[in-house]
Amino acid sequence: MPELPEVEVVRRGLERWVAGRTVEAVEVLHPRAVRRHPGGGADFAARLRGWTIGVPRRRGKYLWLPLEGRDLSVLGHLGMSGQLLVQPEGAPDEKHLRIRVRFGDDTGTELRFVDQRTFGGLSLHEVAAGSADGLPDVIAHIARDPLDPLFDEAAYHLALRAKRTTVKRALLDQSLISGVGNIYADEALWRSKLHYERPTGNLTRPRSAELLGHVQDVMNAALAVGGTSFDSLYVNVNGESGYFDRSLDAYGREDEPCRRCGTPMRRRPWMNRSSYFCPRCQRPPRVAS
Repeated sequence: MPELPEVEVVRRGLERWVAGRTVEAVEVLHPRAVRRHPGGGADFAARLRGWTIGVPRRRGKYLWLPLEGRDLSVLGHLGMSGQLLVQPEGAPDEKHLRIRVRFGDDTGTELRFVDQRTFGGLSLHEVAAGSADGLPDVIAHIARDPLDPLFDEAAYHLALRAKRTTVKRALLDQSLISGVGNIYADEALWRSKLHYERPTGNLTRPRSAELLGHVQDVMNAALAVGGTSFDSLYVNVNGESGYFDRSLDAYGREDEPCRRCGTPMRRRPWMNRSSYFCPRCQRPPRVAS
């Protein structure tokens, strides 16, 4: 699933190609693509028609398109394979095209939502009460992400210590810190020399600050090259893949030598996912006898 860097790359593309354009028509070609919209496809299309898209926003892995002059936004979730593409009008339809948005201008491009596995989707939502960021109400519980200028590092460190869980679980807890998924958690833990099962309760303030710094660094590095793409399912709005997979130090490198000490990297099943780590650099926590 796309994580913060991938979603931010898409958001930036939408800001360039979609912000300020007025919706002329919407076609919903698959009902699952709007299953999170209570009124269904026809209602989604009717309520969006005629409104102008504002500057796209993002919180963690979620992005939304505010509608200018309304306390309403189009919330997008990419799921496992969702793509928001800006395509020339008249270009052949993608095999898994789910929603088409046409605009009332002569730019010659349209917005398409393509989703092979139909786990993602678009939906209209009211702005959460009291939200200065225009946050849709359904994601009001999502914490700020580590690249957000308003992210409260001091509060994060206190919450991390109080969570009474393990460090990777805490990194993936979107109510504590948003945007971090399996890939970038493994990368940050490798950089920090922390095992994924390390309890958060015994992390010192310097160690948790170091971990947060590595989370920020790895995400910024991924952003610089367009995110991480292992297949054609994640692309930016122009259909281009990211290249950070070439720079990964931990994720996906089972049996390859650790770039720091040369020990073969290991993979272990973890919460229906996998954790990649160096058994020498990231020693597991001692079990109390």
